[in-house]
Amino acid sequence: MASQSTGKQSANLGLTERLQLEVERAVQRGLKSMEMLGASTPSVGRTPKTVLHRRGTLELVHYRPVVDEVYRVPLLVVMAPTNKGYILDLAPGQSLVGFLLERGYDVYLIDWNAPTDDERDLKIDDYVLDFIPDCIRRVQQDSGEHDVTLLGYCAGGMLSAIYQSLHVDGPVKNLVCMTTPVDFSKMELFRSLADEQSFDVDRFVDGVGVVPADFVLAGFDVLRPASRIAGQVRLWDNLWNDQFVKGYRMMERWGNETLPLPGGYFRQTTRELLQKNALYESTLRIGGRLVDLGKITVPLLHIVAQYDHIVPPECARPLVERVGSLDKEEVVLPGGHVSIAAGANAVKRMWPKLDSWLEGRSI
Repeated sequence: MASQSTGKQSANLGLTERLQLEVERAVQRGLKSMEMLGASTPSVGRTPKTVLHRRGTLELVHYRPVVDEVYRVPLLVVMAPTNKGYILDLAPGQSLVGFLLERGYDVYLIDWNAPTDDERDLKIDDYVLDFIPDCIRRVQQDSGEHDVTLLGYCAGGMLSAIYQSLHVDGPVKNLVCMTTPVDFSKMELFRSLADEQSFDVDRFVDGVGVVPADFVLAGFDVLRPASRIAGQVRLWDNLWNDQFVKGYRMMERWGNETLPLPGGYFRQTTRELLQKNALYESTLRIGGRLVDLGKITVPLLHIVAQYDHIVPPECARPLVERVGSLDKEEVVLPGGHVSIAAGANAVKRMWPKLDSWLEGRSI
């Protein structure tokens, strides 16, 4: 009888402790929700940097080295034109840029601003035949090195791969792509939204000029219609957790700051990539030249997100299959389109993998 009584007391004590914990968390949720209503926008992108060049939508920055000795080959990061680069530099401890600097890399980044109305007609051609080559030349001048490693994220990876296929004798020593789309037939929902029978891209672009950010963001949201609700539920469950709330608010800010797109770029992407799948079919022409991924022969690493709902693995995998490089590797890691670069799994898995691949190729 004594042991049964003791067991009941222990169970009651455990239940009391759990109830107390839940009450404390509920109080914290209430306090935190009130704080969030009046909270300022979370600070992001705090790693010290210098703007080397800016014109219109283009901005080239150089992050200040934090160690005495850096690898010889500088690293130029190319972001997708829809997104700001601070996703790779959210906060101390959550910054891929900071990690790379601490590991001794000389980091530059092509960031984007909202295109002006004068830039409404910019196309993929302008990005791969003007913006990227111009930034590479400026990195060469600033670093004093001829060789450059190009790292492209999402559509930034696609632009980097297209650039390299058209500049096979150029200064790029290594190519790193992250969640890079190639076979657009596997982006089924995007393709259905862009179906030429139901969407007149010419009429749309001619009407808006610069495609509004809200339209771009809605296209991403429709891929996972419940994601915002699920995110808000997770936020409520974790409002007592300062670290979770901080991370949520930074990611929310980044998503809300999705950029508008030049109409010419949007038209070309819709027609050539989504409707015709021209990159995969090897029929895409840039500046009158055929884009052949097989002409890429530099060392290539492609990092694919296992649970990516924007660029599914089957959409990304043809990149390594198509390139002509002898030194090439695809690595599929747990995570989604964003968490592969900025989440907890990125810190534990992707960042060390990128470092280990780059270190011997950056000398």
